[in-house]
Amino acid sequence: MNTRHSITTLSTREVYRNHWMSVREDEILRSNGEKGIYGVVDKEDGAIILPIDQGRVWLVEQFRYTIQERALELPQGGWEMEVEDSEELARGELKEELGLHAVEMTKLGTLWIAYGFLRQRQHVYLATGLTEVEKEPDPEEHDLVVRSVPVAEFEQMMLDGVIRDNCTLSAWGLYLLWKARQG
Repeated sequence: MNTRHSITTLSTREVYRNHWMSVREDEILRSNGEKGIYGVVDKEDGAIILPIDQGRVWLVEQFRYTIQERALELPQGGWEMEVEDSEELARGELKEELGLHAVEMTKLGTLWIAYGFLRQRQHVYLATGLTEVEKEPDPEEHDLVVRSVPVAEFEQMMLDGVIRDNCTLSAWGLYLLWKARQG
């Protein structure tokens, strides 16, 4: 792939920060000579977990403020700090949101969530050999509902548009590619 930069940053200024993210505005110069502004949201890496056991997939349903709807998705999230071990983050989210421990965590890949404006990677893990442990939800997850559905129903929910979270759809795609190569 060509790694040549076609945009040069002329200046940058932070316009907003909280303990989850920062937003900056960069003055840029494109390779065609045109100047512009680029808005960037910076967040620490996150993880999305695909918990599968006995032909079932575990999901969470929660209210997503930005779309003003409840959404059904795979458990996912991040911590408000840099995490060196993405598996530790994935295990933490699995326990926090679902109250599950996985005997095995298989890393399926790493995705850029929305690199048109967001600088955040998401590490994708398959969690198997699941056992229940005590749940540890964050205050923001007070209305989180855990659901376990057969794989066929999960796939149908994606096809029917019940599940529309791009991270969940991408994680399932990586899983299917990984599974096809397992022989």
